[in-house]
Amino acid sequence: MSSANVIEIFSSVQGEGKYLGYRQIFVRLADCNLNCAYCDTNFVRADFCKVETSAGSMTFREIKNPLDAAQVAEIIKIFASEVSTQAVSFTGGEPLLNWEFIGDVASAINDTKIFLETNGTLCNEFKKISEAVDIVSMDIKLPSVVGKNLFELHRKFLLAAQGKDLYVKIVVTGKTTSEEFSTAINLLASVNEEIPLILQPVTPVRKISATSAEEILSLQAAALRKLKNVRVIPQTHKFIDVP
Repeated sequence: MSSANVIEIFSSVQGEGKYLGYRQIFVRLADCNLNCAYCDTNFVRADFCKVETSAGSMTFREIKNPLDAAQVAEIIKIFASEVSTQAVSFTGGEPLLNWEFIGDVASAINDTKIFLETNGTLCNEFKKISEAVDIVSMDIKLPSVVGKNLFELHRKFLLAAQGKDLYVKIVVTGKTTSEEFSTAINLLASVNEEIPLILQPVTPVRKISATSAEEILSLQAAALRKLKNVRVIPQTHKFIDVP
């Protein structure tokens, strides 16, 4: 079985997007291929993985990295036996940099839904494990936060993820422009206007400022002219101080 550098494994509520509030098991993998200005997650490789001592305890033990897929699958099974779990969420960083590891863990647990949180730029890697993935939470990364245009990569990923339980998230900041937002909406509508879109007001970090309530409502109204399902949902797990 494959192995990976894992940052942490824990049980908590999903704090973002379509499955807000559902209990999930989170497997956070190291490494990312982007450098988003608003990123608030440590995805640097670590010597040890932090693993909750029991599901939802918020106390942790350490396991030496890298972890193999069988180890992680066993931890997931223990957590799932302790509390009813909607899905196992692979997050990061960018989890698809460890696509083989995700596939191996999914095969070993096989009775729990696999939730993939991705930046939507690694289409080829996704195709290799798409059959193992049930839910896809894909970000559209705007040029104002990543410093480059990723729209064509996003288009390819969206087309590859058709048929999955797919939704898209756009993090909106004080630097979001109407032009880039319009391009993102047109892209999503051209693939499938039924794909749910979550507009997530940024949680201010470092020099990234929040946008106004008026601007969020204006952007939602603009998106609703092209898309069927557009919701505004902030990062709610920050409100109750859980991972």
